Amino acid sequence: MALPTLKQATPASSQPPGAKEPEHPPQVDGFKIKGKMKGSLKDMTTVLRSISFLELAPEKDVLNVIYVESRDINKSPYLFSILKIKEDEVEVLYSIPPEIGPKKRRVDVIRYLINILSLIEGSFSVDNKTLYQLIENAVKDLSGSVSVEYSKLYTSYDSLKKEVDDYKKKIDRITEQNQALMTKNYELKSQNDDLRLRVETLEGLSDDALKAKLQEWILEHNGSINLTEFTKMYKISDARAEELLNKLVSEGYLEVVQ
Repeated sequence: MALPTLKQATPASSQPPGAKEPEHPPQVDGFKIKGKMKGSLKDMTTVLRSISFLELAPEKDVLNVIYVESRDINKSPYLFSILKIKEDEVEVLYSIPPEIGPKKRRVDVIRYLINILSLIEGSFSVDNKTLYQLIENAVKDLSGSVSVEYSKLYTSYDSLKKEVDDYKKKIDRITEQNQALMTKNYELKSQNDDLRLRVETLEGLSDDALKAKLQEWILEHNGSINLTEFTKMYKISDARAEELLNKLVSEGYLEVVQ
């Protein structure tokens, strides 16, 4: 699907037959929120594709999530929003029809944004501080412009606030779960290191034991030793065997015959 765009008014003589230009085309506004990609665009596409009213338009490093709520007489998008999900931010573009106040429209778009973010929280996380500030400013602006529709608008604000609180609780729960997994992973790593050391201790011979084996070998082979065969039998390195032989010589247990 092509991204919705707003065009300049076309002279009547150049318009297609039957087409009409809207009397009051909607304005377009937007904002950005910093974030971080934790998964892939493919993962997010899979999750969002199940929502029937969304249109997805992937680009090279961007996933465009398009929500067209209504169209004009020419079937062009009229009330719509576009989420451009990038590696380090989400850019939000949305239309503002004349019949909807800009402040009310912004609150509706933020609420929709929060719902989408909750669906893709496993693949993308936003800067919560920026999101909370955006919500606070939007609600503050909306409350300041309340007139005769105060009760209706306050109900919308209260609903949005509840959704934000639920979103914050979900973030806290995920943070706790992540911390628990990190702790468990550290414990398992420590256990694995301990087990590896125990196995190495059980499988290997001490220096004193290997010295005794070297002496026995030399006695059984008429005063000579084949290091390759010895190290292969006892599964040690040539360097360790040579080191132990040198110790036996320096301690007087063996004598080197030229």
